[in-house]
This record gives sequence, structure tokens and C-alpha cells, in this order.
Amino acid sequence: MPVEIQDTTIDADNEVKIRQRLTLVALGKEKADVALRVGRLLDVATRTWSEDQEIIIKDRRIAYVGKAGSYPGEVERHVHEPDLAAVPGLGEVHKHIESSHLTPEWEAALVLPRGNTWTCEASHEFSNVNGGKTLEFWLKAREAGSPLKIFPLPGSAVPPTGYEHGGGYLGYDEQKAFLQQSLMTAGLDEVMDWPAVWNPENPSHERLWGMIRATFEKRAVVEGHAAGIRDLPSINAFAAAGLASDHEAWTPEEFWDKLTHGLFMELRPHSLPEVIKGLLDRGLADWSQIALTTDDRSASDTLKLGATDHNVRLAIEAGLAPEIAIQCVTINPARHMRLTPWVGSIAPGRYADIVLLSNVEKFEIAKVWADGKQISDGKTYLPDVPKIDWPEWATKTINIGRELIAEDFAIKAEPSRETMTAAVLRPFHWADDFLTFDLPVKDGLVQRDESRNITKFSVIDRFSGKGSVSKMFWLGCGPSTPDAALACSMAHDKHNIWCVGSSDEAMARAVNAVADNDGGWALVREGEVVARVRYEVAGLMSCRSAQDLHEEMQALYAEGEKVDWMYEPSFHPRWFPGFPERLAFATLTCAPWRWVLVAPSDHAPQGLVNVETGATHPVVF
Repeated sequence: MPVEIQDTTIDADNEVKIRQRLTLVALGKEKADVALRVGRLLDVATRTWSEDQEIIIKDRRIAYVGKAGSYPGEVERHVHEPDLAAVPGLGEVHKHIESSHLTPEWEAALVLPRGNTWTCEASHEFSNVNGGKTLEFWLKAREAGSPLKIFPLPGSAVPPTGYEHGGGYLGYDEQKAFLQQSLMTAGLDEVMDWPAVWNPENPSHERLWGMIRATFEKRAVVEGHAAGIRDLPSINAFAAAGLASDHEAWTPEEFWDKLTHGLFMELRPHSLPEVIKGLLDRGLADWSQIALTTDDRSASDTLKLGATDHNVRLAIEAGLAPEIAIQCVTINPARHMRLTPWVGSIAPGRYADIVLLSNVEKFEIAKVWADGKQISDGKTYLPDVPKIDWPEWATKTINIGRELIAEDFAIKAEPSRETMTAAVLRPFHWADDFLTFDLPVKDGLVQRDESRNITKFSVIDRFSGKGSVSKMFWLGCGPSTPDAALACSMAHDKHNIWCVGSSDEAMARAVNAVADNDGGWALVREGEVVARVRYEVAGLMSCRSAQDLHEEMQALYAEGEKVDWMYEPSFHPRWFPGFPERLAFATLTCAPWRWVLVAPSDHAPQGLVNVETGATHPVVF
């Protein structure tokens, strides 16, 4: 009687048993489960196609690959796909599953039919909500039977800067424990706080280098995030620090400078066509240090565009050979993340994750196999989605501590003042200093000024239960419709609740509605909550299908279209926040940001702080 081997997560003891069995199956000494015969098969190591190939599968793994009929052993079941071409399951070298706003088991149902069979999960979103549960959360779906392999990278930015708090603290001891606990832990998530890396006086310096040290000790990968780092001294310093990669290059020139200074480059869709054209014009022959990556994509956008397959099609349309584009989502990221024994190629020992294409040049997916079974037909996901009752440590993460009222969002003026000077930010404000505007005072409170596109923005501490609210004036990003507000518990990267509104009463109502839902979106118009979206898991994700979530988001959009939104024409079109997703990125605090608004703390009681220098400033003066 064969010994039952658990193979949902990688375990050293089981791995030896799995390899011993695969050895016997490859030699034909033990019966295989399935022989999948395909019209042709891509070897990603050499970029060559082989005709009429058989993939021999035992349990969840590949035991043998060769010409049809060459396998010497017995097989339980034969499947023949003569008109389809086989490529490896596609991998994400850097992705935040939280940005799909689906829990991992529902993310799997969305992306697997689109070819994505494994993901390196950049977990500073969930890690910032409940850092200590990082691995338990990301491994739970796989342990429950989901075919998507998730390789967690605990967040380096927990907290994102030394001037934020809540949701846990990750340092040397925590990262060492994560790496010892599971072989699925692939490394350290993108190191974002560049000032803390190079500056020993930064309050996060010791914590961050402790996590890097723990990662080095296990010979795992330290991922980087080099936003705004474009000059050669800084690029050299970034690489010298051991930060192995970057996904923040926007132009061919920046991409080339980083590539030629030792960084593994991860190319996102928004700059992909321009960068690929630039690299082809330079005559780049070796693409092994490049991967295509999604980073952030909502469930709605994935339903519309695709998952990793969308990135491949974009690259092919930009002029890249299909075989190279496929390497950039299979063997290249697997090598970089040191995962080649398990994923990245159709080869013995790897998981039997196979994408079957009806058209290689257009990258049209007919079927996907994962864990040795067909799991999709077209866009239809065939298995049942595992039912996971997420525990309260994942679902009860909004702790404001009380119901907020309008006064929590009021900004008081100094006595007898008719105007006050306000420190003003705007979305994606990367300048060395904040803006200033003189604003009117009424009934002792500093007022908004819609005529100049100035509204009020706030960050609410959702971790401590103290009900702390920071608030200031922002330019060109909120509603001008009276008594309107928008609030959300997704606020990169600390994920406190943010709110923008045209009245303090509306802002309080919107935040309370988010808290009542255990997270998500709330839109208030004319003083009433007119739309909600539930993100009941970590305030970031929802445990339901992509289609169900999409429909709720569309209802939010429809109500949002009834609100007049401020727009600042001087904003770069690429960064205009729009409604509503982009505002969730306007709360970022790591480099290249300087002045930001964070939840109140002892260091920054009003929340306005320069995260490069630690300087603080009143919001009105």
C-alpha cells in the first residue's frame, strides 16, 4: 500500500519521500497516474519546442517528460491534446494578492484559468494588518486544497516607516521564525524605506537591517523597491545593500541603468510597451534577468484584462518573441526566487502545472492543469473553491474603539483669527516641501475652499482602539458635492482608514460605515450612505467570487458618478487619482515621499511628518 504523502506546502521531510517516489516512477518501476500527451512542448531553459511530447504525472508532480511512447512504465490514465501547445504554469515574481481584494482561495479561482499557477506574495499589505499571522494566512488556502502555490514574502515595511504604528512589528526575530517555519517562505518582501536602509539615524534602520540579516542567513531573497532612485550613486548603493530587484522603473533608460548594475528587473504593465521597445532597440539578447509582473490589479481589471497572461500578451504585442515573454513569467522569476525545484518549467520534480495554448503567438489559453489535474476549460474554473471560515484574527481587524462624530474631523483655528495658513498636500506629492494656502475661518474652525479645489483628507487609526484621527487639507482629490465623503480601509501601506469629504459630518458617517462592515469602501452623498463594498478579511479582501465583488464595485462606481469630484489639471495623467482606487495609493509613505499624513502618534500628534527627516509640522499655523 503506497504511503500517503502530503504535498500542499513544501516540507523537507515530505519532499524527500516525494522525490524518492518520483525517481521510481521515472524509471518505470512504479505506476504513474496520468500521461498528458501534447502537440508540442516548450522547454523554457533553451527556448526550444519539441513535437508530440508526453508529460508523466504522479500525484501532484511531474515524473518524466519525453517523446510520446518513450516512457517505460505503466500509466493509469492517458489524455491526448494533439492540437495544443504546453508551456509551464505562469508565475508572479511580485504580486499583492490583497490588491485583487479576494481571499487567496478565490484569487486562485480567478487567476488559475488565466495561467497563473504560482505567486510570490508580497505581503506588506496583510503583514501591516496582522504581521504575526502572515504565514498562517497565506498558507491556509493551499492547505485547504487550493491549487495555487503561494510563496509568502513577509513584509519588510511593518511598519512602513518609523513614524507609523499598529498591526504588528516585524524585525530580525520574526523574519528568522518565518523562514524556519516553512520552506514556502521565499524571502523578504520589497524593501521600500530607502532612507532607513542608508541612514543609521533613521528609527527603522536597525529593524530593517535585522530583517535583511535574517533573510541572508537563510540564503533567501531580499526583494527591492527602488522608487525614485535614478541617479547612479543611489542605484549603486541600492544594489550594494543587497536589495536584489526593482519593479519601479518607468523608462527604458532607468530600467537599463538598474539592469546593468546587478538588479533583477521586474517589469509592470504600465511601462512595459515602452521599456520592451527600448530594450529591443538596444539589442538586448539575454533576458534572463527580467520578469514580467503584475504587482497590483483588482479583480475587476483581471476579469477584463487577464492575469499573468495579460502581461505576456502585452510583451508579445510590444515586439518580444513569445518564447522570451514566456521565459519572463516562468523560468526567469523561478530562478530569481530560487524556486526552480518546484516551479518554472515542465520538468521532472516540478509541480504538474501546465498551460495549454491554442495559439502561441496570441497567447490564447485553452486549458490549465495544476497539481496534475485539469482545473480549467477556457475561463471556467473546474474545482470547488475550498470553504474557509476565516478566524477573527483575519476578519475583526477594524478597531477604532468608538463611533466617530463630526468634531473628530474639525480643524480648529487660533482664537480671533479670520484666516489660517494651511499645510496642504495633494495625491502623489513628492516635493521637498508641502504646499501652503490661506484658508478662511468660520465659527472657530478652518474651512475648505472648493473654489481652489481644496478639501479635507484624514487618516483614522484602525488598530489601537483609541479613535485617533489626523486631518488636514488636500488639493484636487475629493468631492465638491455637499455632504459627500469617501472612506476606505485599504490605504497603502499601513492600511489605516482614510477618508476624504466635503463635510465633517459626511466624513464621520463614511468612516463609521466602513467600520460597521469590518472594512471596505463607503460612499456618502447628501449625508446618506449610498454605497458600500465589503472587505471583511483584514479590511483588504473579501471571501467571495470575483464576479460578486465586481458587481458590488460597479454599484459603488455608479453612485460615485453622481458625485462631482475635484480634479487638478496640473496632475500628471498617469497619477491622477480618479475614483476611487488611486486615492488608496495616495497614502503611501515610503520613498520617494517626503511630507505625508499618517495616523496620530507621540512623534507626530497631528500626523503630518516628513518621513525622510522625521520633521513634523502643524496642519494649520
